[in-house]
Amino acid sequence: MELAGRIRIEDILYRVESYLPDYDEDLLRHAYVFAANRHQGQVRRSGESYLVHPLTVAWILAEMELDETAIAAGMLHDILEDTHTTATELAEEFGPEVTRLVAALTKISTFESSFSSHEATEAENFRRLLLASTDDARVILIKLADRLHNMRTLGFLKRERQLAIARETLDIYAPIANRLGIGSIKFELEDLCFEYLHPDEAKALTRQVEERAKAADRWFTKIREDLAALLAKNGIEATISGRVKHLYSIWGKLKRQRVDVEDVFDVLAFRIIVSTVGECYATLGLIHQEWSPVPGRIKDHIAIPKPNAYQSLHTSVIGPEGHPFEVQIRTEEMHKIAEFGIAAHWSYKEQGSQAPAEDSRLAWLRGVLDNSEGTSPREFIDSLKVDLYPDEVYSFTPRGDVFSFPRGATILDFAYRVHTEVGHKCVGGRINGRWVPLKTEIRNGDIVEITTSPQQRPHHDWLSIVVTTRARSKIRAWLKLEEKERAVEVGRKLLERELRRAGTSLKKLAGGAEIKREIASHGVSSEEDLLAAIGFGKVAAATVSAAVAPAAAETVEQRSALQVREPTHPLDSQVLEVTGDADFLVYVAKCCSPLPGEPIVGYVTRGKGVAVHSRSCPNVRNLLYHPEREIEVRWATNAGSRSAAPSRVNVDMVFRDRSGMLASISHTITEEGSDILSCQLRTEDNDTGVAALTILVRDAPQLARIIDRLQSLSGMLQVERRGQAG
Repeated sequence: MELAGRIRIEDILYRVESYLPDYDEDLLRHAYVFAANRHQGQVRRSGESYLVHPLTVAWILAEMELDETAIAAGMLHDILEDTHTTATELAEEFGPEVTRLVAALTKISTFESSFSSHEATEAENFRRLLLASTDDARVILIKLADRLHNMRTLGFLKRERQLAIARETLDIYAPIANRLGIGSIKFELEDLCFEYLHPDEAKALTRQVEERAKAADRWFTKIREDLAALLAKNGIEATISGRVKHLYSIWGKLKRQRVDVEDVFDVLAFRIIVSTVGECYATLGLIHQEWSPVPGRIKDHIAIPKPNAYQSLHTSVIGPEGHPFEVQIRTEEMHKIAEFGIAAHWSYKEQGSQAPAEDSRLAWLRGVLDNSEGTSPREFIDSLKVDLYPDEVYSFTPRGDVFSFPRGATILDFAYRVHTEVGHKCVGGRINGRWVPLKTEIRNGDIVEITTSPQQRPHHDWLSIVVTTRARSKIRAWLKLEEKERAVEVGRKLLERELRRAGTSLKKLAGGAEIKREIASHGVSSEEDLLAAIGFGKVAAATVSAAVAPAAAETVEQRSALQVREPTHPLDSQVLEVTGDADFLVYVAKCCSPLPGEPIVGYVTRGKGVAVHSRSCPNVRNLLYHPEREIEVRWATNAGSRSAAPSRVNVDMVFRDRSGMLASISHTITEEGSDILSCQLRTEDNDTGVAALTILVRDAPQLARIIDRLQSLSGMLQVERRGQAG
């Protein structure tokens, strides 16, 4: 069963034995044979046996020096998802611990999911993965190993899939590896993503860096020899290695600083590993005596570690002939943590499957999940991306406590970090003794003191001030509670009005069988929740009144029917679906007029049903300050059919004023099966024409074809869709 030229089971066993002499060899051999049998006949897009993938994942885990249970789970991680093996079978063969890890890595399918969209299902899969990881970090470590090998073999997929996977990896998985301190995986993922997302820039930068490294080879070798001699002379035993900085890191610095490769100090760097913390600082002093340090380039991550527990001294100095270079100084233990992060601190042989409760990296992960409770899947992913923001600043309380924040965090973020109530009552504060308002950004080294007022309360616009997930979730929770209280009061007034017309009152009916029956029928848990549903417009007061006061039901129903407002742009119920709520009145929002086929989001309005917006609509951000009013909507399979009336769409064009241009525009639109309803034209002084057209289209694909064809016309400078057609 060995795979020529690939990772072999013997390679894995040999590597595990090197750091875990008493490991369970039988478990790993059994996992290998089981995986080989169950994946038999399956091949990857590359054409190679599928078994190559789980074996490589297991090898990556062995490189991180994980225990045999994690490595066995790595070999079996696709068993439940890609074969007919059941969890019961797996447990019988390997026991509960391996089964638990594999089950945590198994995705729920869109078919199994309660979510209507693929996007929501993927987000929920990821939430489940992170939740399992808070109990056992080996889950996320196996997932990172899985993603790393998939990125290494991404070239066999179609370009569209390459871009999607690379973007997801760069946005989520590489930052997670960074937050968990696993530098070896983080840097490789970033560089692989860079190659696929920016291939031209990656090739050009690779060539530039190689040329610089080649040109510097002579003096680089001499500096290494000089460093070794300097440390030996002063009685410091050290391991010295030279390296070229990772491409994506260089590229990011070039973009941020708008400089050339020649101006980046740390393209070429040395890493010095010594025995003790004292030797780290002594080495730093010796280097600064030998070469001139670059001002502002000295970083002490030993005294103040990064949130992912990374520790090291960094300095940049001017070398021979004016060549700058970077030096990193750390102990062997620090180096291991820098490479393997949370995996380096875990000894499963001694501690079992549970991570140390005090580990700050897992605490961060738990915080992300705690702060995302009650959010939609899309909101969860958006919040996670914010929390994974790689650039960090460090600030201090007046007592000297250190807090880290993503760059761009404000004094309001700081207040919520101190305590939720401090955040709710924050009116501003002092930074380094100077009074500042809520939106003031925190900078490295700032000493921050918060000022509160008992009259202060959160506002919707605070959501545009804060950047941290914690602050955003606390503000939303407060606003949601306030909104619910307001909705309960509105719902109570609406229901009381209907009940008075029916000759009764809520007080008389409270706690009765009729009210309890209505509570159950609408899927809520209390009378207060029922009133809130009425206030939010999810349930009609007239409907509840008719159910609890049947004597007046006919009259109420008649009156209710007369009061229903027709939406401005009604949608055929066969064209659009509201997940789980077929009774909602649905209409497209006039601000964006989404077309069948476009990504959409539903928003429950007060008394008018569900407004359907395009996900790109600028108003959606404001509307979703109320996440409890978001509802899943989707286009039905026949959404592009003639069952839906064509929609009006405004299209703006800028073109060079040439003979026959208008005829070409008209002919193109007609050929695509569309009609022009109106057209406004004007000519600019620079021989350009501007046209504002209103056309009829069936769906988003038809509009996309029209815009693409118009854009390809000779002399066309710009074509874009504009808002809602009147």
